Amino acid sequence: MTRDLARLIAALILFHGSMTGTRLAASLIALRDGYSPAAVGLLLALFALAQIFLALPAGRFADRHGLKRPIKYCVLIGAAGVGSAAVLPVFVVLCFAALMTGAAAVTVIIAIQRHAGRAISEAVQLKQVFGWLSIGTAISGFVGPFTAGLLIDHAGATAGSTSGYRAAFFLMAIFPLVCWLLVRSMTELPLTGVPKADKAHSAMDLLRDPDFRNLMLVNWFLQSCWDVHTFMVPVLGFERGISASVIGIILGAFAIAAAAIRVALPIIAARLQEWAVLVVAMIASALIFAVYPLTHSAIAMGVCSVLLGLSLGMVQPMVMSMLHQITPEARHGEAIGLRLMAINVSSVAMPMFFGTAGAIIGISGVFWVASAIVGAGSRVAWTLKDTTERVGPHH
Repeated sequence: MTRDLARLIAALILFHGSMTGTRLAASLIALRDGYSPAAVGLLLALFALAQIFLALPAGRFADRHGLKRPIKYCVLIGAAGVGSAAVLPVFVVLCFAALMTGAAAVTVIIAIQRHAGRAISEAVQLKQVFGWLSIGTAISGFVGPFTAGLLIDHAGATAGSTSGYRAAFFLMAIFPLVCWLLVRSMTELPLTGVPKADKAHSAMDLLRDPDFRNLMLVNWFLQSCWDVHTFMVPVLGFERGISASVIGIILGAFAIAAAAIRVALPIIAARLQEWAVLVVAMIASALIFAVYPLTHSAIAMGVCSVLLGLSLGMVQPMVMSMLHQITPEARHGEAIGLRLMAINVSSVAMPMFFGTAGAIIGISGVFWVASAIVGAGSRVAWTLKDTTERVGPHH
């Protein structure tokens, strides 16, 4: 792993960790202050809402300006958003912080992923790079909430005091500043063939490309599997009479398995074809979802959770590798933004859809419908084999 890649991963961990830590602290202080679960749900939705609406503009901005300018602006936006919560931790300000940190995080993620992909020419190295970046994302999901939680419990006079929350928000505001120190001296890549702002293409131009459209469809199938698992496993566990702590362990096993396979991915990437990994992931997910409702013990559910984590954990690096190979170089940022927008829309819409479906066809029925859909969708992933053969070993 090169020094520049290590700095990009560290920057990603810090900025994404700032958002995940802020999300935890904001939700906990809102609950402490007596706000309803519905109000807290609205607060958390604002993190994703900012990313849905800003992903495409952020991608186009990165295409026009590269790495450092988007990050410089987002450091100011993110630090100001979280810093405002440290100064005045009331609900309206928490909502403002959610919008600011969500918007800043999606822009930084796109800029870093775009820069990393354009710095590599070999397809094998491309998979390895996005494998390392995906590990960084997984680490940030632990670092942010863990450090915020420690400060909430121990930085105040009593556990959960306002001073503890202020300290957590203050640390989350420092993370973006350190992120800027890591990238400020990095060399920008040439911005060749980038359209001017007044001549920007429509995102529909990308979706008219059958290769890109199929890749986004596969990405949506697999993201939906992630959303089904996150939302429906607690419901299934409750129906089975499993305790909340054990359900948490089952979900935690999924996250650990997804992170573990990403650690191994940079080592084994040379032996993997992107399309083959995606086909295997979809078929494996379909089989696991078909079995999940038939499990009645926590151990059996835990095994399914681990297997699904291993399957879905490999997906993001493969999708990102193919995306950079099939997308015009001048529109990499826009393509990444379109993918992130689709992921966030799915994460907002799918739980509502699954919840409604569960009330109609039952919890088991939701798993089996998801199994049938993702299994049938593996045919789309198979068509990506032809795409890989056309683009060849270089992008």
